[in-house]
Amino acid sequence: MKSNSRMMRIIFLAAVVISILLLYSLRLMDFQVVNGEMYEQMIEQNWESVQTIKAARGEILDRNGRPLAMNTIGRDVVIDQAFLEPGTTNAVILRLIGILEEADEDWIDNLPITMETPFSFITGYDSADAAVLRLKRFLGLAEYATVEDVVYHLKRRYQLESHGDDENPIPYTDEEFRKIAGVRYEMSQQGFSYRTPYTFASNIKIETVPLIKERSFELAGVDVVESTIRQYVAGDIAPQIVGQIGKIYQEQWQQAAKEGGYTEINGINHVTIDGQLYSMNDVIGKDGAELAFEGYLKGKDGERKVIVKGQDVIDVLDTSEPVPGNTVVLTIDSRIQKVAQDALERKILLQQETYPEGRGKEANAGAVAVVDCKTGEALALASYPSYSLTTYQQDYPELARSDPPRLINRAVSGRYTPGSIFKPLVATSALASGVTTPLKQESCGLVYTRFPDYPAMCEGSHGLINVMQALQWSCNIYFYETGYNMGIETLDRYAEQFGIGQPTGIEVGENVGQMSSPALKQALHKDDSEWQPGDIIQTSIGQLDTMLSPLQMANYAATLANNGQRMKVTLLKSVKNYTLDETIYEHEPEVAATVDASPEVFATVRQGMVNASHIGTARGTFAGYPIQVASKTGSPQAPDGINSTFIAYAPANDPEIAVAVVMEKGWEGFTSAPIVKEIFDAYFFGGSGKTSAPTEFGVLLP
Repeated sequence: MKSNSRMMRIIFLAAVVISILLLYSLRLMDFQVVNGEMYEQMIEQNWESVQTIKAARGEILDRNGRPLAMNTIGRDVVIDQAFLEPGTTNAVILRLIGILEEADEDWIDNLPITMETPFSFITGYDSADAAVLRLKRFLGLAEYATVEDVVYHLKRRYQLESHGDDENPIPYTDEEFRKIAGVRYEMSQQGFSYRTPYTFASNIKIETVPLIKERSFELAGVDVVESTIRQYVAGDIAPQIVGQIGKIYQEQWQQAAKEGGYTEINGINHVTIDGQLYSMNDVIGKDGAELAFEGYLKGKDGERKVIVKGQDVIDVLDTSEPVPGNTVVLTIDSRIQKVAQDALERKILLQQETYPEGRGKEANAGAVAVVDCKTGEALALASYPSYSLTTYQQDYPELARSDPPRLINRAVSGRYTPGSIFKPLVATSALASGVTTPLKQESCGLVYTRFPDYPAMCEGSHGLINVMQALQWSCNIYFYETGYNMGIETLDRYAEQFGIGQPTGIEVGENVGQMSSPALKQALHKDDSEWQPGDIIQTSIGQLDTMLSPLQMANYAATLANNGQRMKVTLLKSVKNYTLDETIYEHEPEVAATVDASPEVFATVRQGMVNASHIGTARGTFAGYPIQVASKTGSPQAPDGINSTFIAYAPANDPEIAVAVVMEKGWEGFTSAPIVKEIFDAYFFGGSGKTSAPTEFGVLLP
């Protein structure tokens, strides 16, 4: 019985094999004999293929035509899944990383986990926190998931526990895991597939190309291709403002597809983001001006029709030319920007080296904002410590760990208690509302006696003092009493007109700030939310819950300079076509609000601020300065020390620019004044700081 059963199985298998061979033979006969002539004619016929011609991205210039972001030809390392052998992705990535490390090259890695063990999330600033949240969502984890949870799921998803055969598995080291995981995660974010190659590294050196080519036998699917890359001419000039570009993340792609569906072009799906069509391979602005003005910078792709006969291309037709993106001209003056950055850095380093402990030695971060009083155009937005766009990729691990954080744009996103620079606003409000007059005096005897159980202090004993003298010497007690008499409702009303807690209008993301009020106190301090009489006096010297960005401080100073006309702030000077011979947009100044106060009120406040510059709290810097400067110092209490704040505008009698400076833990307000002086020197007299080379519009000159 067993023999018969075995024979039956053999006969059955033989029949199956014979049947398959017979089917193949019949199909081959169909190709070669029955329909051979027809298939030969099809091969010989011409057929068309439509290819996409990528448009160049528009460039970014400063207000004087100095290039900030331009295009150049580079060499990218690309992985094509169609040529990868199944199951070799991790091995190919590890080999490729080894080659690039040997050549001192960088590769793309945006995984928000440290490179070293013990692993931890890279956090501490907005974009990093968002990246961690995106990673957890991608892995299907809750927001409270730990880094250990994330590492576990990355290993499971990308088979990163071990490699080798099943009988002799070799565990990946922590270092190998982290390197491969960074690439695999980025591949997933960019939709790596048979139709979407992955850019592993961008703009590699020409010397690295043969190192990759000569090992192509073990790098199946890897190639080096030419591409248009972004070149940041002066990568350390306003990097947070210029911003960066990058591939569209899968999450962004999927969200756009969910909202607007797909549009198929030449067999490739596109999605619509802010009115523009993107394929999965396209780059998009990620932050700064690159993101804010994406609609202007992105070009329109063209199409090329390729005529093929057999396997030969016999003709190429340009069916539509690509249209390059437009040139964006920022309001930033790169010369003033560099002076502001350098002056801020020098002053902070000087204080670290020479100032006593507890009196400015601890200064370690800060920001500067410079605006045109008449137009609202931002001329400089400096943040320290900073970084360079040119080396951002290779520096990223260090930047992400830096303390204080380098990747924060403190000039527009910083949140700082203003301190005594808030007093000109209080003075304006009190004069405009009739609570005080230019000659009305208050008595300063060092201690504020209105609340016996709340002994608020002044830094000096000023005797009888009027509003101009109070601004000159920054008398706390004068503003305690004036603010108390005015009340929080009136002060809040004028603060809103000055733009406190309001968007400035700038096109990049900003901290809009906040103004102390009973409602805000209730929202922030639920356990102790009842508004107290002492709250108004703290608010009146720029303390309590009021928080501003340096840009808001500068625009507030410009509003004082403009006799109450608050301008909408902008970064966009103009937009021109790619060849710079057509203007598409030109900025027109726009009034955002007007403070309800007379010119006489502003003249009184201005005189007090001029006195502060030349004979008062800032006299050490501006006494004898060749132009009249209106300024105010501030020394607000912060959780980890005393910050230094300073606002100024000049010339006082016909203001052109307003400046605000914040030095974290910088001690007294007057310590920031030399930074402002360097900016005024550069703007009005050509400056003492090193400046960039002169240019024609968009072209560097020798």
